[in-house]
Amino acid sequence: MQETRLDTARIRTARRVIDPVFLDTPLYRCEALEAGLGCTVSIKLETANPVRSFKARGTEVVASLLADNGSRAAVCASAGNLGQALAWSGRGRGIDVTVVASRFATATKLDRIRALGARLELVDGDHEMARERAAAIAQYDGIRLVEDSLDIETCEGAATIGLELMDSKPQFDAVLIALGGGALATGVGHVVKAMAPETEVICVQPLGAPAMTHSWRQRRVVTTDSTDTIADGVAGRRPIPDVLDDLLVVADDAVLVQEASIIAGMRMLLQHAGLVVEPSAALGVAAILEDCDRFAGRHVVTIVCGSNVDVDAYHRWVGAAPMPGPDTADVTG
Repeated sequence: MQETRLDTARIRTARRVIDPVFLDTPLYRCEALEAGLGCTVSIKLETANPVRSFKARGTEVVASLLADNGSRAAVCASAGNLGQALAWSGRGRGIDVTVVASRFATATKLDRIRALGARLELVDGDHEMARERAAAIAQYDGIRLVEDSLDIETCEGAATIGLELMDSKPQFDAVLIALGGGALATGVGHVVKAMAPETEVICVQPLGAPAMTHSWRQRRVVTTDSTDTIADGVAGRRPIPDVLDDLLVVADDAVLVQEASIIAGMRMLLQHAGLVVEPSAALGVAAILEDCDRFAGRHVVTIVCGSNVDVDAYHRWVGAAPMPGPDTADVTG
């Protein structure tokens, strides 16, 4: 395999500094999903932890290094999940955390950031504006700017998920990974391709937030002027060049899915797996729904990456239409 910024030895070392509460998350075959999806489906459940997303694996590594270096403050931009994770990791190590987010971010996520003791600053724009403001705060205050996906610790923390997948007994034909900034995709993808190169790494992004997928397909950074998706956790407009370079090495494919498929995926995970998930976590199921023939007869693992969702919005989405089944019309129309 070509080189990425990631290092497998460092990833193994990362496991030793990550709080065990975030490690060895449930991995199981979910037979109840299989009739509707037409393939063998395993779930890697990254919501069973105090911040209900995979992000703390990376922030644990970041915060550990900051504490070792005597740093006492950090700032990040977040759509919600990274902010919660950094607040949690910083609180346990005496690090003052500032999180910059869009005031249009999911209220539940913002409330949880505050509850975890972080200072929260809201901007009147999207995540890219929050990134700019966080960088300005870091420069003005002289503190560490934590940049998700660009900071290698966030990728290598997420990559420990890949170690757990590869250490399991089942051999997977494909791994479906939500694609946003790229930390999860490049981290897990690096480990999978290093240890099981025959396994297909498929990244999934909403059609309404396609910048990284377009960039992967064109092998150059492609930006978009806006995003339009309920999957706020992956709604970026400006891919990071270094992250794209890594993604080009480890991803076998990057696909875009429609909003209707994301909602259908959320509904399937609730009704057949008993899981309340945020839209980003249903991207893998959405990809199978849109291309069942591609996955027929294969063993697929999907990473359920977060469950921080606004309750009212969630009820609107999952209660909006009947549950699709094998005899229903194609959800993609």
